[in-house]
Amino acid sequence: MANMSLNKVKIPEQDPNIRNKNFLEVALGYTKEMAIEEAQRCLNCKHRPCVSGCPVNVKIPDFIRLVAEGKFEEAYEKIRETNSLPAICGRVCPQENQCEKLCVRGKNGEPVGIGRLERFAADWYMQNIKAKTNNTVKNGRKVAVIGSGPSGLSCAGDLAKLGYDVTIFEAFHVPGGVLMYGIPEFRLPKALVQDEIQTVKDLGVKIETNMVIGKVLSLDEIIELGYEAIFIGSGAGLPSFMGIPGETLNGVYSANEFLTRINLMKAYLFPNCDTPVKVGKNVAVVGGGNVAMDAARSARRLGADNVYIVYRRTEAEMPARKEELHHAKEEGIIFKLLANPTQIFGTDAGWVRGMECIEMELGEPDATGRRKPVVKAGSEFVIDVDTVIIAIGQTPNPLIKNATPGLDTTKWGGIIVKEETGETSKKGVYAGGDAVTGAATVILAMGAGKKAAITIDEYLKNK
Repeated sequence: MANMSLNKVKIPEQDPNIRNKNFLEVALGYTKEMAIEEAQRCLNCKHRPCVSGCPVNVKIPDFIRLVAEGKFEEAYEKIRETNSLPAICGRVCPQENQCEKLCVRGKNGEPVGIGRLERFAADWYMQNIKAKTNNTVKNGRKVAVIGSGPSGLSCAGDLAKLGYDVTIFEAFHVPGGVLMYGIPEFRLPKALVQDEIQTVKDLGVKIETNMVIGKVLSLDEIIELGYEAIFIGSGAGLPSFMGIPGETLNGVYSANEFLTRINLMKAYLFPNCDTPVKVGKNVAVVGGGNVAMDAARSARRLGADNVYIVYRRTEAEMPARKEELHHAKEEGIIFKLLANPTQIFGTDAGWVRGMECIEMELGEPDATGRRKPVVKAGSEFVIDVDTVIIAIGQTPNPLIKNATPGLDTTKWGGIIVKEETGETSKKGVYAGGDAVTGAATVILAMGAGKKAAITIDEYLKNK
């Protein structure tokens, strides 16, 4: 029986005043009953607009119908036909801008909670079903994947299903890439990430850690080891800064370093962890994306009394997910909008003591279509802070580019590829995800990995 409610079934969450002091997951997930009730809101449209909004083409109406029927194992397996990481995607994908944006139910009410249902199916499966034996017949051909983030895992998993002997080379000591170092525990539990990675390893994929490609091995040396094709999914780990006075003071972090210390190295467990992170009582986070929200919410949990988001446009232009904005506000994050930092002040000992900003106003649209922020002359003001986190973007690390003659890249370091195939300028080498686009979303990176897997398979069959 169809559920014609205009609203999604509310997902249980930790109380904001409790969760802003811990790193436990904010959203607690649906029960069986909640999942079935929400799944019954799906109209199972014949033209399936939601599927066209999914970068990995999950058969959304099919898996939701199975959830509605209580066939949770089958629902999970339906998702896994095209998505290697459903528990992760159900938590961090921007569904509101993709599949749910095109949901027919969203025309007169809220769209179906596709992400919440994907998360439920994946969580239920992991809790109730043992891993199944991989019966894929190997074809004896080797492919290397650089990076174990979303694009690398997606490409590796799809190639393994096709019979290839795949090895992932990961620079860090733990696989997962941005899923491990970039997204906080309260949004994406790290044990769950490792469980998802295990499902890829169960397909026969091997992962070698502490392998900084461009230093330990070059791409040419990997080919000499017998790998017939390479996929580069090394992400965008090089932080951007503003170039303003005071950015080298103690107490100024890139969001990349700040979140890596917290997420991958668990600084929030100090002194029972490998690395500390110093957070003062007043923190400013510069930026308006998901990374800025993650950094601000993490700083609040580490004991900061006041955490400010400083962003040069209005909330309407913020690239962060609406859910992240909503959660940040609930947790007491303070928004300083239409403001841009001009300098950071320091103490005689070299520590941050304040940040000067100037007010902005929106002018004509820029090249991205967003209204360009314009300085309001004489409107400078100072925020008293002792920690500043810069979260204005990241670009690909130049290690691989510098060690690979003949690999074409953009001025800012992104690897140049043929959009439809992921082919680079170097024969047998493909790339995708943030290494190509700069920092983007998990699901777009996965889509690039899947596309490259198809092209690599065609290339090797014809080789």
